[in-house]
Amino acid sequence: MAQALYHPEHGYYSTDRAAIGRRGDYFTNVSVGPLFGELLAAQFVEIWKRLGRIDNFLIVEQGAHHGQFARDVLESTQWRSPEFFSALHYQIVEPFSALRDRQSQGLKEFGDRVSWRRSLDELEPFVGIHFSNELLDAMPVNLQGKLVGLDGDKLVFVEGPGGRPMNQAMLDWIDCLSTKLERGFVIAVDYGFSRAEFREVLQVRAKHRALDSPFDEIGEADITAHVNWTDLAERAEANGLRVAGFTDQHHFLTGIISEFGRGDSPEPPANASPARTDWGQSPLPSDSKTKRALQTLLHPEMLGRSFQVLALEKDVDLAEPLSGFKFARNPCQALGLRVCNSRVST
Repeated sequence: MAQALYHPEHGYYSTDRAAIGRRGDYFTNVSVGPLFGELLAAQFVEIWKRLGRIDNFLIVEQGAHHGQFARDVLESTQWRSPEFFSALHYQIVEPFSALRDRQSQGLKEFGDRVSWRRSLDELEPFVGIHFSNELLDAMPVNLQGKLVGLDGDKLVFVEGPGGRPMNQAMLDWIDCLSTKLERGFVIAVDYGFSRAEFREVLQVRAKHRALDSPFDEIGEADITAHVNWTDLAERAEANGLRVAGFTDQHHFLTGIISEFGRGDSPEPPANASPARTDWGQSPLPSDSKTKRALQTLLHPEMLGRSFQVLALEKDVDLAEPLSGFKFARNPCQALGLRVCNSRVST
């Protein structure tokens, strides 16, 4: 999986062959349109206020693809929350030059407000938010009882040892990230299960088709595995982070929308789309295109229940949950954590 996705010359992601959207291999929240970024931007502004409206507030994004989410967040906050925008710096962790080039081209109008790091190890300790959308599912995994072998000149599964952590890469990732975040939040959007419901699911997709095997169209297809959210939360808490919320995307975005648009909104720029100028005056968009995007993001049979959102915090007073989790269950119960250090009010 590591070679198929991340080989420097032949990998599906590393060579920028990953195609998202109607004409690509799969859909994701960002491919629906700018609405996802705009809603998350509202959540980011709330976090900034919770942290005391600090200067040099950093958003770190991993798995940024072509940088469209970053663009949506920066454009939205630039005119909706100029005070936040003036304090904001955006950093993208991107190891692959082909993707860095695409990102820098698409974000060049924001100048030195956006910068890049090749790995988490290069990050300086920061205060702010680490955000990812469909990052964890693309980390290489171990399949229990299986290894990869050869049958003649074909790759096949062969019997292997069990008992290994399925997603060791994910556990190593949170180990590292927890040393970089001094204060703030980790927000991960992805699909998976709590431990009680967890089942090993490997998905291989190309041109919106599900392929039978990860050995089909190697380097030309997306390979992903469902996340064990409980494993991630337990490892995070062992590293000094605390669970700040866990819910499905439907409830998360609904919580943000319920708070969105309160108070006056600044005058949007002349070139803003109708969908964007509508927001701030009403908690719901009125144009048909944005309504369709909202339905796609929220509907249980579309993306609303497919994705979950986990928030982890460090050194934050959470007497009240973030808006995205106001309709969520108790996160410790939802995740089935044996020991939970969450300070979220229940």
